[in-house]
Amino acid sequence: MESSLGIFDEECLATVKVQELRAGQKEPRLLSLIERRGEFKLGVLATPDAVVSHPVAELWIPINGHFEIVREAEEALLINLSVASGIRIRIKGERAPELLFELEDNDWTQTFLIQVTSAQQQVESKLPKPKAMEPLAQTALRGEVPIPPQRANKPANYVGSADNPPRSTSALPPNLNNSRSTNQTNTDPVQLLASDFGFEDNFNHKVEEKKNHQNRIVAVREPPPVPPLPPRKASYAPSNPLPPTPTPKERAISLQTKDNSRPDSFRSGYDSTDRPTSWCDSPTTNSMRQTMFSSQAGQREYLIKHRLGKKENEYVDLKTFRFFTGTWNVNGQAPDSGLEPWLCCDAEPPDIYALGFQELDLSTEAFFYMDSSKEQLWVEAMERSLHRKAKYKKVRIIRLVGMMLVVFVKKIHKNHIKEVAAEHVGTGIMGKMGNKGGVAVRFVFHNTSFCIVNSHLAAHVEDFERRNQDYKDICARMTFHLLDHPPLSIVKHDVVIWLGDLNYRLFLYDSAEVKQHISQNELKKLQEVDQLNIQRQTKRAFTDFMEGEINFLPTYKYDPKTDRWDSSGKCRVPAWCDRILWRGNNVQQLKYRSHMELQTSDHKPVSAVFSVGVKVVNDQRHKKVFEEIVRAMDRMENDFLPSVTLDKREFAFGNVKFRQLQKERFQITNDGQVPCHFAFIPKLNDSQYCKSWLRAEPSDGFLEPNEILEIYLEVYVSKDSVTLLNSGEDTIEDILVLHLDRGKDYFITISGNYQPSCFGTSLDTLCRMKKPIREIPITKLIDLEKSKVSFLMDGASTEDKPLKIPKEVWILVNHLFTRSCDQEDLFQTPGLQEELQSIIDCLDTSIPDSISGCNHSVAEALLIFLEALPEPVVCYELYQRCLDCAHDSRLCKQLISQLPRAHRNVFRYLMAFLKELLKHSHNNNLTASLIATLFASLLIRPPPKLMGRQTPHDRQKSIDFILGFLMAGDEE
Repeated sequence: MESSLGIFDEECLATVKVQELRAGQKEPRLLSLIERRGEFKLGVLATPDAVVSHPVAELWIPINGHFEIVREAEEALLINLSVASGIRIRIKGERAPELLFELEDNDWTQTFLIQVTSAQQQVESKLPKPKAMEPLAQTALRGEVPIPPQRANKPANYVGSADNPPRSTSALPPNLNNSRSTNQTNTDPVQLLASDFGFEDNFNHKVEEKKNHQNRIVAVREPPPVPPLPPRKASYAPSNPLPPTPTPKERAISLQTKDNSRPDSFRSGYDSTDRPTSWCDSPTTNSMRQTMFSSQAGQREYLIKHRLGKKENEYVDLKTFRFFTGTWNVNGQAPDSGLEPWLCCDAEPPDIYALGFQELDLSTEAFFYMDSSKEQLWVEAMERSLHRKAKYKKVRIIRLVGMMLVVFVKKIHKNHIKEVAAEHVGTGIMGKMGNKGGVAVRFVFHNTSFCIVNSHLAAHVEDFERRNQDYKDICARMTFHLLDHPPLSIVKHDVVIWLGDLNYRLFLYDSAEVKQHISQNELKKLQEVDQLNIQRQTKRAFTDFMEGEINFLPTYKYDPKTDRWDSSGKCRVPAWCDRILWRGNNVQQLKYRSHMELQTSDHKPVSAVFSVGVKVVNDQRHKKVFEEIVRAMDRMENDFLPSVTLDKREFAFGNVKFRQLQKERFQITNDGQVPCHFAFIPKLNDSQYCKSWLRAEPSDGFLEPNEILEIYLEVYVSKDSVTLLNSGEDTIEDILVLHLDRGKDYFITISGNYQPSCFGTSLDTLCRMKKPIREIPITKLIDLEKSKVSFLMDGASTEDKPLKIPKEVWILVNHLFTRSCDQEDLFQTPGLQEELQSIIDCLDTSIPDSISGCNHSVAEALLIFLEALPEPVVCYELYQRCLDCAHDSRLCKQLISQLPRAHRNVFRYLMAFLKELLKHSHNNNLTASLIATLFASLLIRPPPKLMGRQTPHDRQKSIDFILGFLMAGDEE
């Protein structure tokens, strides 16, 4: 079995995190410099945050004579130096589009660029010198010195070939930077576009079309290939003047926040778990939106793709392929036998394997995304056990703690697999623990898009609502980021297969009764009380998914190494925890079974075989459709301008609260005679089209004549935006600019009434509040946050002394201390969203004697409170000293004594509480290592400017710092 990367022949010399500036958005990427047998290449990886084994880059750019890497000049990019301090580089290469990246301006970036320069120099020294009079390919200037730090008002710096003088990359029209001459405009437009789009002989890439009203649920695959036309770089100014900024009722505040460019981390932590699928965390930039949509070439290209997608049925044929899907919870065990009874039990070899595992590693450290030594053991066991009648190639492998998903394809099909991406979502508490959640791989096979999801949902018989919540969280937060594509959610695929240990049990709690039904082969009767079946029937989870008929015994729980039902003291009730479901057209399930022969785990593996109708492009018919579209557009685009109408342009959101999603919607109608493309674009000098608490979905799209589309406006205050709103530095006010290509702009005003929260308010301010935060007038609250003056309850001056710790911290911790010390899996099981919101409202509006909600919800509320603090308990200024003294308990205690009073008291109070919890570890399943790992990420956070540079070694030091206090005696 060969690796998909040839991983053992390659060495990764350097890797750096970047942001790709594409289509008006910033997308996270990894750039990796790879050496293989003296040759170098640069890999662009589209999922930098996923725990991916042997990651496959979305694009490989060979470093050879065609390779350029150019440092962009700041003035060419209209950078606002007050909010942007990164480096921008433009990369070109053989068989690769021109790419623009933004990197942090730090030593790590400079080292990476120097290493790329060194690789270029090594390659150049091996290249033959060109003969006299031979035309040279234009390349950028390469110097011998490292790239200096970026400065304002300087020309572009180059890292490239030294054979030619530098050329500007900042403001040239495309005809000056492209090998084609403008004289080609006299060529027949159909022939010119056909040649430029390369549809005749290059069918290696597919492009995902933008979604509109007709295809909101399942993505329609677009036809092969339409290489991007050279865009014109031009500045953009709104075609209409901005309307006046809405003025708040109480006082006038500037529309812009103090730092309007700061991204709202929709996918970090637990804040994003209750967001809908539509939330996109990619900000839109002025320069790239201009590049992609302000040029005629860009508009024409996207419209052609859109029209081709609409006519897909005219040039594709359905061909059936065989998919083998499997799931197994291996209970932390290593493979102890061959997997052939599971993977090689059919006479006909499948075309594609998709295999999911759960509980690959049960160690406490693995809960926090650590490496697993068992991963490679299981991968090798799989590779040895694939069907003998075919040869397979690994497409992608992704792992999140104990969840692993591997996809293999027959080698004869490997060239028809493209647009591969992998993602993960942790649904454990705070979204930080990956013991529960999902991993997924998406790809395009021929012209059909697939998404395979492997999940491990919440445990315990009674917690079916948590399982439903886990499912919804995965759907809402699982987003794939591909080059040249908008973000894709799970449901925006033609076929979705969802497998895993879904953990749904039976609403029948007597183990003996269930076993009696099984012995009498009354499986249908048991399935009537199956929790998953009931959740699907009542449309509470997996509503649009189908499942085959279950004719096999429950797959959980067995005594390991046997076929006997659980004989432990807990005597678990048998259940069908391990399931495989699907959604999509042209899918037929051929087999659905368990594999009793394998006894490694307390679960039995399950498999399903599908026959899937895959859309295969007919090249000749595609060419004909393409030419018809181009001719029609030639006739129409000069005769008609696009036009739309909006049924509403002003929106007021009432009582906006922390972590409470609000939605409004309006309709956009194409009342013109030509298809049109619309997009929300940033206002001048802004980097995003909206403030961090606002989103529009969809934020861009296409409309056919007379087509109507609903656009949702969503307001959600997360931990990243709550502090500015609490302090009055930001308000719920914004103006959206809806831009129509070749048309005018439409302005949409947003306003709202924000309700302050103790979440996101500083510890010092909370200690000076004796009332709930909602009872304090907003003007006095702002003064209190800005000054150090107490705002106390009406009464005697004896209360002038601030509280030792915030009352909110005391209420939460006291509840947990008195009621939750023996709670099983405390701080390991997430709370329920409705209860969390109720707890937040309770703390904001009252001083309760008790809190309603389960212990897990109160525990998570405490963690959310700590995560939302604008200044962590261990202040930013002491972060580095904290790491430096982690090895010495005496120095650690000295550091805590130097914290501000409120921070010092909260730290000591929390440590005393956590040490008490550890005394009950036999009941609550907590360990010092687990607590230290979780709380270190909340109490000891790196300053924002160092967030991206925190190393695993730094994280371990912060864990050791907390661990020292947990393991110390009780003398303090």
